[in-house]
Amino acid sequence: MELIENADFFESMLARWSPNEELRGYTFVENQAAPFVPVRRALPMLNLALISSAGAYIEGTEPFDLEAKDGDLEFREFPKELAAEDMRYAAKGYDPKAVQLDRNAQIPIDRLNEYDANNVIGSLNPVWWSISPWIPNAVRVADEMAPRLAERLHRYEVQAALLIPASRLCHQTLGVLARGIEASGIPTMLLSVDRKLADKIRAPRTAYYSGEFGSVAGQAGWREYQLRVLDESLRWIETFDQPGSRKLAVDLETQVEAARGER
Repeated sequence: MELIENADFFESMLARWSPNEELRGYTFVENQAAPFVPVRRALPMLNLALISSAGAYIEGTEPFDLEAKDGDLEFREFPKELAAEDMRYAAKGYDPKAVQLDRNAQIPIDRLNEYDANNVIGSLNPVWWSISPWIPNAVRVADEMAPRLAERLHRYEVQAALLIPASRLCHQTLGVLARGIEASGIPTMLLSVDRKLADKIRAPRTAYYSGEFGSVAGQAGWREYQLRVLDESLRWIETFDQPGSRKLAVDLETQVEAARGER
């Protein structure tokens, strides 16, 4: 299955596009079908990978190139023990305030380590991956980045991958990556706060709610909110029996909590 079904049309439109951060005039990828691999192990037995497009890099190292015409197509690999204070973010297309305040709003390492310790998941993979939030050329993502990243996941014997975009554009990037990873045989789940766009890209599994770019994994400093987003989306990795998207109950539960004066 093609990761981008309209690749020639997309490339022709991209060639005419005048780059701007607001994405005015940008044509997004649109797919009709999606690859799909059923989960072969229960969540408490899975080795789970985390892939973020927050543009994370270690302080003192070279940040992602946010001015490259096609986007920076490299990815960074970090040990899960890496401290939050050592991280910096090359942000474009989203406000980094939330992730700078609390990385779990966009990169929920602490929450997933809690799940690991409490046997909610089998294990959090020893390393996690970060990519640039600004990659306009989705065809190069499909042709170059997706196979290289999928190969890394297989090398670590990853059994499911959670992908969390930070910006509108990287909803497309991670949607294409999810398609490539799934096509390689690893089940995926894409978190989304832009259902319309996510449905265009057709990632194999999408969990969506009306959150905000830059804090797609839950509001900064609100652990329970972050756990609520993660819990339902991770459990759905097992229950999807075909490609599709489902709405998380985060909004309803948060309204109830607010009405009670609990937040």
